[in-house]
Amino acid sequence: MLENLETLVTLSKTGTMMETATVLKISQSAVSKRIASLEAFYERPLIEREGRRVVLTHHGTKLVERVTPLISDLRSVFLEDNTLRKGKLIMGVSEAILASWGPKLFASVAREMPEVEFEFHAQRSPVVLDRLRSGEYMVGLCTGSYDAESDLQSEVIRLEPMVIIPSARKPLKYHVGEPLSVITIESRSGAWRSIEDDMKRLRLHRAVSLESFFSVAQMALAGFGHGLVPAGVARTLGVKTSEVIPLDADGLNRPVRFVARKSMFSRPLVQNFYALVKARAQSV
Repeated sequence: MLENLETLVTLSKTGTMMETATVLKISQSAVSKRIASLEAFYERPLIEREGRRVVLTHHGTKLVERVTPLISDLRSVFLEDNTLRKGKLIMGVSEAILASWGPKLFASVAREMPEVEFEFHAQRSPVVLDRLRSGEYMVGLCTGSYDAESDLQSEVIRLEPMVIIPSARKPLKYHVGEPLSVITIESRSGAWRSIEDDMKRLRLHRAVSLESFFSVAQMALAGFGHGLVPAGVARTLGVKTSEVIPLDADGLNRPVRFVARKSMFSRPLVQNFYALVKARAQSV
């Protein structure tokens, strides 16, 4: 029964049988059978189709609202009691972090915690937060506004400078505060809310949005416009410090947060890991 309920909860998030099957690593027919089993058990329809997408019925919505906290608690109990006891940390990390300075940071921390086994998952920050809530991940390293998630414990470990990569690396006669159109991250990103107001203050206009900072940087390097990205992304792609326009002195930074469920954050292993991550985050 539990796996059937988990399938319904996942379907409520993805909206399609195919995406649900991908997330759960099962076949689409298995997804359909699990939902049909639930509908037979509760003797009422829980989903209805709208073209290729699936939406919950009134009864399906009520069921998901009731069981989601229970499933999250059960997952959390498993992680806290079993995984931590074995000395293992399952972590979700923002893709842009894990593709830039994150590995260097984690390698440094791992040398201080040789008894711990680390499992990393690269996701967009909103996905990391969802999976922390659901109990799939134990801790997360995310970007974005640091007071947005009251149901999770969130601590800022660094403010990563934002920089402008001039289009095609050509010298740009620009003074901070002048109007400038840039390519940068799209609105669903965890980082967008934390930089939007400062961009307006500095008169930076988002002319084009993309789903990843690495895509933004590559488009800027190819000459499609000026790119606004975290300094770590530019550095990873080999862009020299002398070629970018730094904005941290003008208050445009991307907050990087260490996040966990409150019960998880209080565990000694997680506390030790957090202290090491925070201490080393400024030097990567």
